[in-house]
Amino acid sequence: MQLYLLSTLPILAVVLWLYTVSVTGSRFPKLRNKRICLLIAHPDDEAMFFAPTLLALTDPQLGNHVKILCLSSGNADGLGETRKKELVKSSMSLGLRNEDDVFIIESADFEDSMATTWDKTKIASLLSAAFAPNLAKPMKSKGVEAPTATIDVLLTFDQSGVSLHPNHISLFHGARHFIASLIHNHPGWQCPVDLYTLTSVNIARKYSSFLDSMLSILIMAFSKRQSGDHPSPLLFVSGAGQIRTAQKAMTTAHKSQMKWFRWGWIGLSRYMVVNDLSLEKVTTSR
Repeated sequence: MQLYLLSTLPILAVVLWLYTVSVTGSRFPKLRNKRICLLIAHPDDEAMFFAPTLLALTDPQLGNHVKILCLSSGNADGLGETRKKELVKSSMSLGLRNEDDVFIIESADFEDSMATTWDKTKIASLLSAAFAPNLAKPMKSKGVEAPTATIDVLLTFDQSGVSLHPNHISLFHGARHFIASLIHNHPGWQCPVDLYTLTSVNIARKYSSFLDSMLSILIMAFSKRQSGDHPSPLLFVSGAGQIRTAQKAMTTAHKSQMKWFRWGWIGLSRYMVVNDLSLEKVTTSR
């Protein structure tokens, strides 16, 4: 009897996972008709950490236009040119419309390094130049004009950066600084850009693959939720086909990065299957 029960556990786990895929796809809030930018630090971040998000948000039925802004070419090992091409190939396989929707920055300010923290003001300035050029213009009067931007949603890492990589964490602080800049001197106006950050989890959950989908949906069910035009949190759970697409984005696009430990990541990481993102609340006190 015990042997029978043990043999049915894997089947039960798969059934529950497929149920969470169905539930999140049909009952949980989505972003629709939005101009979205995914802000990452290195080529392969989009596949290793944000694949479920990209595969969900690029669904043509949702009407979103998704772009990727990468703040380095990942040239720590001298493979920058190769990795730029790999990022474009991976992004297209994950659902982006055009190769021109992938932007890669090469600057001494954003060195690919585990020992480097990037300046949040420089990140915010870059985001402002790219998506809110009106910030550079002098204001006629404080608070009279609504803040504007050319994107509606910015996605990036949270304050732990999933892997504690200082470049990832820098994006969180730079993105918040950018959002604060948008609403600075605009009291009473709503920020034109929503900032969503990818939730970091403990190591047990990080390497639980599709099993984490059940826990994630339970946490979501009991969390305080916000609906409407600014839903939070967002939960994306990939099915078998989408997981295979995400894995191929690594194995066939990011070939230069497929060291032995990457195989472990794409096979065991919950971030290849599950993404949960929270809407950040940012004030003007930067």
